[in-house]
Amino acid sequence: MDINPLHNGMEHSDDMELRLWEYIDGLSQEPSVIERLIAENAEWRAKYAELMEVHQLVQSTALEEPSLRFTKNVMEEIARLQIAPATKQYINTKIIWGIAAFFLTVIVGFLVYGFAQVDWSAGNSNGNPMGVDFTSVDYGKMFNNTFVNLFMMANVILGLMLLDRFLNMKRKKMLER
Repeated sequence: MDINPLHNGMEHSDDMELRLWEYIDGLSQEPSVIERLIAENAEWRAKYAELMEVHQLVQSTALEEPSLRFTKNVMEEIARLQIAPATKQYINTKIIWGIAAFFLTVIVGFLVYGFAQVDWSAGNSNGNPMGVDFTSVDYGKMFNNTFVNLFMMANVILGLMLLDRFLNMKRKKMLER
């Protein structure tokens, strides 16, 4: 370690303070060198006096410690109180009804479009008991639309989110046991 006290700058100040703290705490590897620097150098002597004041102030201040049962007392007090239920629901039911109405509207729209594609005048030519020929429905027009593809993709994502929530609920129940 360089013991030259004539170094200038922040490094010297930091190094001096670090070495003095080690000396004060009794951790210094070279106590005789530090003692000599304190005796010979006014800057080291002033810094040592300043750090000793701080050290004595810290030593004289008694830290308040909580009682040994503090944590247990707090937890018992919390357990005695009943947690109030939430004052409002977190999910607005109007939004849920709006989403449900949207999906029902889309499903009804698909059904109306599908039945509009059926040739009702064909009669019971192929032995179908309902008398409707479903082979005449052009499903390619219904499921080739970009909107339908986005709708299906959104339903798949929502289904995966629902599955994830269901599996998380099962896992939480298993962990609680």
